[in-house]
Amino acid sequence: MNPTELRAALPRAAFDWKPLALLAAVMLLAVPAIGSGSTWVTLTVAGLAMGFIVFVIASGLTLVFGLMDVLNFGHGVFIALGAFMATSVMGGMAGFSAQGGWQSLVVVFAAMLVAMAVAGALGWAFERVIVRPVYGLHLKQILITMGGMIVGEEIIKVIWGPLQIALPLPDILRGAYLVGDAAIEKYRLLASAIGAVVFIVLAWTLARTKIGLLIRAGVQDREMVESLGYRIRRLFVGVFVAGSALAGLGGVMWALYQQSVSAQIGAQVNVLLFIVIIIGGLGSTLGCFIGALLVGLMANYTGYLAPKVALFSNIGLMIAVLLWRPQGLYPVTNR
Repeated sequence: MNPTELRAALPRAAFDWKPLALLAAVMLLAVPAIGSGSTWVTLTVAGLAMGFIVFVIASGLTLVFGLMDVLNFGHGVFIALGAFMATSVMGGMAGFSAQGGWQSLVVVFAAMLVAMAVAGALGWAFERVIVRPVYGLHLKQILITMGGMIVGEEIIKVIWGPLQIALPLPDILRGAYLVGDAAIEKYRLLASAIGAVVFIVLAWTLARTKIGLLIRAGVQDREMVESLGYRIRRLFVGVFVAGSALAGLGGVMWALYQQSVSAQIGAQVNVLLFIVIIIGGLGSTLGCFIGALLVGLMANYTGYLAPKVALFSNIGLMIAVLLWRPQGLYPVTNR
């Protein structure tokens, strides 16, 4: 029997559509609560865009935990570094960006690429110096990675200063498109597109490529994969670097979303990230994606309907999901 026939003969688990139905239900239930169709469209697009940005930031964290079993509470330092690198790159290329048009987009994408490269390089050093000695020791991982984030924030203050730095959107990304009476911001569309691309690439890499197969096999039985001649250690280091680079990319996107940068930007969003990965299921990329979209929608809907409740809406969402599914929307079976 050839591999194709063998794959066809193996039973396939049915895809769980219930979390997707929950996402659709949240959007539909918001329609009568909001009342105005145009306002609902505006809030929904804004919420989905926020969710895509949060997913990009959280994807690196869930990737590292899901494939390496590492609780990296220092993830925020890569977010902050990416955001500050964006201020330096966009400030240094201000003359080129001032020409407007596509030049402004080139500067934004250049800032994203530089932020990913620098955050990935820091991730490599972070893994070797801080994370490697505490593999398999979750309590020590929490303590030492939090310490690493605190030290990293202080180094960022030394380089860029302790004050908040403005990071305005380029002219080409300002404003909104009008669809009827609904306003859809240009930057949110770009952020949604980037988030969708990141999700597709991650899902395809983990499910359809040899590297993804080796990483997943290494998580299940490391000794067996190493006995076949593969260097699992290098693959895991590559996963950590990729997760750090994604955090750097997410830091740029979040900073442009906030239009300001501070040394605490990573720590401020850390709680939100852990809410997302707990909702989605620890280590699940698809769960992280759905969880991020739910969090983004909930934050925007409650911010409009009940601003005082908005601060606690995501915690309430997490509690509700865990009461329904204690292991998250898409639990990883080997956890």
